[in-house]
Amino acid sequence: MFSPLSVTLVSGERDAVLVDPPLTTAQTEQVGDWVEASGKRLTHIVVTHGHGDHWFGAPTLAERFGAQVVASAGTTTQMEANARLRPTFWDALFPGQIPDAPVTAVVPDGNRIDLEGHELRIVEVGHTDTDDTSVLHVPDLGLVVAGDVVYNGVHQFLREAQGDGIARWLQALDVVAGLRPRFVVAGHKDERLDDDATRTVAETRAYLRAAAELLGTTRTALEFFDAMLGRFPDRLNAGALWSGATTLLPREP
Repeated sequence: MFSPLSVTLVSGERDAVLVDPPLTTAQTEQVGDWVEASGKRLTHIVVTHGHGDHWFGAPTLAERFGAQVVASAGTTTQMEANARLRPTFWDALFPGQIPDAPVTAVVPDGNRIDLEGHELRIVEVGHTDTDDTSVLHVPDLGLVVAGDVVYNGVHQFLREAQGDGIARWLQALDVVAGLRPRFVVAGHKDERLDDDATRTVAETRAYLRAAAELLGTTRTALEFFDAMLGRFPDRLNAGALWSGATTLLPREP
């Protein structure tokens, strides 16, 4: 139906921070029960970018746990855009399944929050699979929770890659690599794969470079789609690839 979603809980001894809550009411309830079972006090919910599948559950979870939703200024603007788009796009995909989701995110001072004395940094990286994206960097863990900046075994969403979108996405990956993480949690990942930072960043780059090459040599969406499937046959959710293909190339020669 959709690309698998990753939801990350960064926890200390008592408190925790949740990153990118999911989309539907059922998923949100499941994640809430998971957080409750951890025994941690949820202080913040971080949203890395504006796509609704990574935050529509945030207001419900914030109310349940008394947590604060935080995001960069650019991400907050994109969240508002996705809220406006919701009736014609998100609700059409998941009718009656998405909870009420007003944009309640605030921008933390310096794009930083504290978790029991450990600094968590929202790092803005610009355009990736949408505009104004960010990652959450946890230096003390060597961790980057990457949202949709990095994909892991899942076809990448290229629908917003018009113009210089792929080049800008590659630049964002350079920013992530510059943080020198050991682990990267991708927003969409095959659960059978690990979170090795070097591999996931390299594979996301390779996919983008292949897409850029094939966009210059294929004439139609189907040609591009088939060529990308030939190079990346094991990635999940070819529907995401088809969505991008039909946006970037004509269906007919």
